[in-house]
Amino acid sequence: MTQALNSARLEALDVERLPPHWDGSIDSVLLQRATAQALLSIDRNLRHFGDDFPAPSSSGLQYPAIGNIEWTNGFWTGMLWLAYELTGAPHYRAGAERQVRSFHARQAGRQHTNHHDLGFLYSLSCVASHRLTGDPLAAEAALGAARLLLERYLPHAGIIQAWGELSDPAQQGRMIIDCNLNLPLLYWASEHSGEAAFRAAADSHIEAAARHIVRPDGSTFHTFFFDPASGRPLQGNTHQGFADDSCWSRGQAWGISGFPLVYRYNGNARLLQLAKVLANYFLNRLPADGICYWDLVFTSGGEERDSSAAAIAACGLLELEATLADDDPLRPAYRRAAIGIVQELSASYLVRDAAPGSGLLQHAVYHKPQGIGVDECCIWGDYFYLEALTRLQRNWRPYW
Repeated sequence: MTQALNSARLEALDVERLPPHWDGSIDSVLLQRATAQALLSIDRNLRHFGDDFPAPSSSGLQYPAIGNIEWTNGFWTGMLWLAYELTGAPHYRAGAERQVRSFHARQAGRQHTNHHDLGFLYSLSCVASHRLTGDPLAAEAALGAARLLLERYLPHAGIIQAWGELSDPAQQGRMIIDCNLNLPLLYWASEHSGEAAFRAAADSHIEAAARHIVRPDGSTFHTFFFDPASGRPLQGNTHQGFADDSCWSRGQAWGISGFPLVYRYNGNARLLQLAKVLANYFLNRLPADGICYWDLVFTSGGEERDSSAAAIAACGLLELEATLADDDPLRPAYRRAAIGIVQELSASYLVRDAAPGSGLLQHAVYHKPQGIGVDECCIWGDYFYLEALTRLQRNWRPYW
């Protein structure tokens, strides 16, 4: 990890770029109103979807219903757990617990599990359930999912392969920045089971991400390839960004959020420094209203925003701010930026007059190069927006 930190430059944060009304104060009325709207959306969609799940992205701002098949299903369950924590209302818990049983069956049958996003799926559904209720079935499901994730660890490269069969030549040795958010499942499994292999794999992967995903200027590759036999690093590129040498906004946000979340488990303070490098790069490239475009190569013009990346980044900034030393000079700016992003999303990016199945946070982008979910709602954007609201209103323990 030293190599990455020696080469990645911490840009000075240009606080003058932040919108002037982002003064760090919380508009409690706005946040309470936004939280109430989010809960109404969850109530409406809990009735609408029943035992189904919202698809990853909307069509015309409405989510199609799907079974428990996608990498994104945990975000919906996570929203139910957040709603339960915010209100104590039993119908949110009951809905989430029904979904936990579905997640247990999914990992037991190895159904739609051949990817690294098991952390997104099981941290927000089953780890959350076990932490909040002590449910042993949830713990069993989360541990089973962690074992499936550990199967994807490539010992020579020291990474968890992102997608596909481990023997697939097109996918062999690929890691992606998103996986930072999958690693907490491995750390939880190590603590829960006492098995060191989970922690060792997570430690190795996060070090590889720090060394190879982060570029010298503080931007990030979306994906990076290694030779799976020798472990030799090969090259970085993008899958969902504008270009191989641009910086995909959601990927940068995954880094801002993921490095400090991993710090919670392994205590390596260098991860916090790296998160600051990514955060400053991100904040220095925001447009006038502070909500990022889908790729950070764009800072003005007619390209689509990605409200989901903004929500992820806000959670990451709040996690980073809470973890840095009290005398760190960047702490106030990170909190100011996070509050500003959340309040801007609350004021201008919510779906109004929503029908059953509608999303919560509009103007998000799933996959611009393939034209999927462009200027729509994305279920992870809805989740992280509600997580950010929760973080700003209570002392919240992450499910990650």
